Amino acid sequence: MASAFYIVGPTASGKSAVALALAARIGGEVVNADAFQIYRGLDIVTAKPSAEERARVPHHLFDALDPTETCDAQRYRDLALPVLKEIDARGRVPIVVGGSGLYVKTLTHGLAELPKGDEATRAQFSNLTLDEKVTTLLQLDPNAGVNVNLRNPRYVERALEVCLLTGRPQSELRRTFPDVKLDARGVFLDWDRAQLYDRINERVLGMIRAGLLEEVRTLGTLSDTAEKAIGIREMRRVIAGEMTLAEATEAIQQATRRYAKRQVTWFRREKWLRTIPLTPQTNPEATVETILDSFPELKPR
Repeated sequence: MASAFYIVGPTASGKSAVALALAARIGGEVVNADAFQIYRGLDIVTAKPSAEERARVPHHLFDALDPTETCDAQRYRDLALPVLKEIDARGRVPIVVGGSGLYVKTLTHGLAELPKGDEATRAQFSNLTLDEKVTTLLQLDPNAGVNVNLRNPRYVERALEVCLLTGRPQSELRRTFPDVKLDARGVFLDWDRAQLYDRINERVLGMIRAGLLEEVRTLGTLSDTAEKAIGIREMRRVIAGEMTLAEATEAIQQATRRYAKRQVTWFRREKWLRTIPLTPQTNPEATVETILDSFPELKPR
């Protein structure tokens, strides 16, 4: 939607703080585009904005789903579009913030036409190991590693399914978004890799101190999508006595750094985004000034 403004970037890049500062400055409202912050009960593990922060300006699509529910790009789009329209109708600016690139792209580009799930097709590779599935996928689609997390069984299986059902590489199909005149506005918050990794490592330590283990201990059954939040599997292994807290902390840090690397790769391909380099000396208010200088139409009148 043209009226929305997008703030994207890797995890721990400071998106939420910048979105909050911008919304307070221009009379905007924050709309979540994070695949896991949409779930209730996953507050610490997803580094969700605090209740106090969400009280400062209206926030939408946080805690919108029960963690037993599944969510994909289509469902997110169905949830988000009415929210964006309602905010715009009130003369406010929807500020979409998050690091889930596909969720953002469903709003800016629409959705690629992909076949629905098919159990018979999935049965063809249901007995393969993950490594065997990845090998098969790369034979069908040598470029699959660009847009598929090859460590995630669910993503690999869906990509295989699309290839088999269409007879075409899924990476090619996913590039075929509807032919729209893109007039979206937004920024990509970019960091030096070493500095970003330091922020990630410190954030994970903060999550541990804030009670991540206790939060995960209280979680019941989760949907296939909710349970993929980084940190849940590791903390459950601690609870089961299979891993020490120190080992789990290091594993979460490593997994988060890998995820951030994939996010950076995704958003750097989105040439419509204006890149804003950040440093440890940059605060959210200064970033807002940079945004307003680049997009003067956002300035309050």
